Amino acid sequence: MSMQITSGRVVDGRVVLESELPEGVEVTVLTRDSEETFEVDAELEAVLLESIAQGERGERISAEQLLREMRSRE
Repeated sequence: MSMQITSGRVVDGRVVLESELPEGVEVTVLTRDSEETFEVDAELEAVLLESIAQGERGERISAEQLLREMRSRE
């Protein structure tokens, strides 16, 4: 199973995405809480920024690979 990330806005009660997804695909919507913040160290910040850059370049990994990588960092 592979995953995609896309952004969008709620318009008239519906989520309008910036990119197209295949018809019938299941989605999970996460929203930003403007009140909540978190802090990370420099190493994790670099990992997050590189991950965002990879997504912007269209580089993707499977959910299974993501979970393996996350578990290896514990």
